[in-house]
Amino acid sequence: MTSMQQMFDFGTSRVLMSGGSGVLGRTLVRALLAHGAEVVILSRTPAQTMQHFGTDLGRERLTCLAADLAQPDSLTRAVAEALAGGPITHLVNGAGGNRPNATTGTQAFADIPLAAMHEVMDVNVFSAIQLSQAVVPHFAARGSGCVLNISSISTTRPLTRVVSYSVAKAGLDAYTRWLATHLAREYAPEIRVNALAPGFFLTEQNRFLLLEADQTTLTERGRQILSHTPMGRFGTPEDLVGAFLWLLSPAAAFVTGQIITVDGGFSAYSGV
Repeated sequence: MTSMQQMFDFGTSRVLMSGGSGVLGRTLVRALLAHGAEVVILSRTPAQTMQHFGTDLGRERLTCLAADLAQPDSLTRAVAEALAGGPITHLVNGAGGNRPNATTGTQAFADIPLAAMHEVMDVNVFSAIQLSQAVVPHFAARGSGCVLNISSISTTRPLTRVVSYSVAKAGLDAYTRWLATHLAREYAPEIRVNALAPGFFLTEQNRFLLLEADQTTLTERGRQILSHTPMGRFGTPEDLVGAFLWLLSPAAAFVTGQIITVDGGFSAYSGV
């Protein structure tokens, strides 16, 4: 029997990841490096992204390639460059985000530009689809591989105002389940596809929505969120690491087509 320690040894793994430059993404990259993986990040600003990792443990196994997730040709070139450096064993579609003009925060629903909604769909859904299309044939040739999509709890309980983001991540969940079934039946049973759905985590993107200017006092939205979170706090990036590594590891060898939620109980709470 393989020991649990061996299952979480990524020393023979090479992970291609989008969305590795944000607060959550950087923590997940560091976890992979700490467990021996080689990691290739796709970023629009490679030099700036690499600066985030300074002299971190395992930085010599980290590469950052230039890629614009909204540009299909850019992604195709970046994946080809990544594959030229060696086989890819895992794909993490971690890119995501919203656009202020794709919400009802400052405008009516009828006034949301479709172009803004398309942008949100592109970064959250279509970049994951295109990266999967580029990498999956290499998984199929090897007979194994792992795709992990980063979703959101907003898929099952759509959040007020963020219509485009909720719709996009719901699409990503449906795509996760479809791809898991398709790859296992049509390519190889050992190609797994899952998604990790974080709850409310403090990031650069949402900090202004959850905290006042003093960075301590909760906004009204922040208070509402915590009042519906049984564990009574926002998540920290480290809270994602355990589930993240598990889904990528042989410990989850019989897990595919699943959306694993890490949200402090938010999605389980009915409000009463």
